[in-house]
Amino acid sequence: YHFAAGTVAVASRRNFARQYDAAERVIPPEIRALPPMAAADAHREMVRRGALAQGVATEADIADYYRIKGAEARPRIAELLDSGELRAVRVEGWTKPAYLHRDAALPRSVRARALLSPFDSLVWRRERTERVFNFHYRIEIYVPGPKRVFGYYVMPFLLGDRLVARVDLKADRATGRLLVRGAFLEPSVSSHAVVARELGAELQVMAAWLNLGSVVVEPHGDLAPALGEAVATAL
Repeated sequence: YHFAAGTVAVASRRNFARQYDAAERVIPPEIRALPPMAAADAHREMVRRGALAQGVATEADIADYYRIKGAEARPRIAELLDSGELRAVRVEGWTKPAYLHRDAALPRSVRARALLSPFDSLVWRRERTERVFNFHYRIEIYVPGPKRVFGYYVMPFLLGDRLVARVDLKADRATGRLLVRGAFLEPSVSSHAVVARELGAELQVMAAWLNLGSVVVEPHGDLAPALGEAVATAL
């Protein structure tokens, strides 16, 4: 209740657990001194930022970005359409109207390489991830072991502008190893060697970030052989 009311704020996190403190010791005074914002103004700003962050998005995509209700987002979307900040667009294969922010970036190419947390905003809304990337993703932490398809803690791998693979990872701190319990290439991707090389390099980055000494690829998944070879070659 106090967090919702703004009298306490999140000061830090330890092992995913929030650590709270009095709001005045967490939020800068210049921010706390600002006048209260009307709900409509707050929702308009959330809609604006959600649309800008996602590029092309449906009403539900935009509302979900900051977890506001469709009824709260809908009139704000209409206002931004009237002002010209949003444009109504059509996307081939989409069954619902979409919107494009006038300041959305359209890069000539995307040079990205990242392992994504299951809670990353790119994959958080699973229906959108499947619609945009043709990538079916479900977190299996709460699924009984025998019923898991890919593993306990599976992270999608972003390469360029595509989600090309996924890996089930475990930080084995007792032995100082980053364990790849499973590695899987997406069915639409054929370049095992390229994906394995780039994924292997990103796993080394993650191992260093976690202060782990090595990456060990276990023989599970269609990408595992090429990934194991790529990791061994990089040593």
